[in-house]
Amino acid sequence: MRSGMPKPGEFLWGTATAAHQIEGNNVNSDFWVVEHATPTLFREPSGDACDSYHRYNEDAALAAGLGFNAHRFGIEWARIEPEPGRFSAAALDHYARVLESCRRHGLAPMVTLSHWTVPRWFAARGGFEQADSVDLFARFADKVGRRLGGLMTAATTFNEANIGRLARVLFNADGPRFRAASRAMFAAAAEASGSDRFASVLFPDLARSEENQIAAHVAAVQALKAADDLPVGLTLTMQAVEAAEPGADVEAFTDELYGAWLGAAEPCDFVGVQTYTRIRVGAAGRLPPPEGAERTGAGYEFYPQALGDTIRFAAERLRKPIYVTENGIATDDDARRVAYIDAALAELRRAQADGIDVRGYFHWSLLDNFEWTAGYSQKFGLVAVDRASFERTPKPSARHLGRIASSART
Repeated sequence: MRSGMPKPGEFLWGTATAAHQIEGNNVNSDFWVVEHATPTLFREPSGDACDSYHRYNEDAALAAGLGFNAHRFGIEWARIEPEPGRFSAAALDHYARVLESCRRHGLAPMVTLSHWTVPRWFAARGGFEQADSVDLFARFADKVGRRLGGLMTAATTFNEANIGRLARVLFNADGPRFRAASRAMFAAAAEASGSDRFASVLFPDLARSEENQIAAHVAAVQALKAADDLPVGLTLTMQAVEAAEPGADVEAFTDELYGAWLGAAEPCDFVGVQTYTRIRVGAAGRLPPPEGAERTGAGYEFYPQALGDTIRFAAERLRKPIYVTENGIATDDDARRVAYIDAALAELRRAQADGIDVRGYFHWSLLDNFEWTAGYSQKFGLVAVDRASFERTPKPSARHLGRIASSART
């Protein structure tokens, strides 16, 4: 262990980021294609993002200076394997330098192999709708594990592996209007790629892809552990599901949200809980937030108390050590971010007091970044980023959470 790194068993206080959302110019990824398609569901393209591909050392120093001892980030499969079977030693070396920077600054690095993005060639051949996608993802995981595993504190396979199910639940992604718009976007992406198909992790055809993606996750866990026996986990979107009316079938709704993904955590060493709000269920299905409820900048209910429910759900159903790998709020009012953090952490502490094995908290996000279809309109960051100069400016919430993290370790 390097000097300054967290001690074994020490609670990890960190921030979370995703490669595509902060690095910039991820031109070989599937998202770069769909962002530039006509028509597209994306408000704007990612472009330079936060230029973190070049400013990773600055970001690590910033996080450490705020008082954190860990950082969760993603690596880009599209950079590491820009063409099928052709792996970039330079890209792997780059991520080795990112990992070394984290460790040099006393940040335990937790790495995500695929934070929704895949190489454009992979999407253009059908993504996880193709049976051999399992072997392709496992091959990528093996390369990463052999080159980078020794520098990681932990790794996860897919970010929010059940995101397609959440999209169906929250955004009616199976509705005719959304399906027509997404089909048109993917048809344009396929044409731009010289293919007759284009498949996405964020907007999947679950009937054709989910079984393969689960198998790919299991194969990747095995590949990472064979390459370098480090802790490997799975992160899931776990919004609290609450009965709001008599006759609400919460269990059926829970099954719809997770499907077979709860079972996919079995070969893992831990589970990552990623929580932002709650889902209220009535007798006829999902209900809107209560009348007059505060909404976040992302449009959902301000409800930090959801974190306590999801931690308890994960502990009961999965019986694995837990990291909160994402929790946060989109808002332009940083005082509401502070309030959200305090209420969420109060729930985490209550869960710990009840004996639940929670080993870390990673806030989403370190930086105001590219928020997928919403572009740069939603501000989740503890740190503001000037879109022209890339100057980083910590918000009061960054120092607030940093003080909590620092004082918890003294």
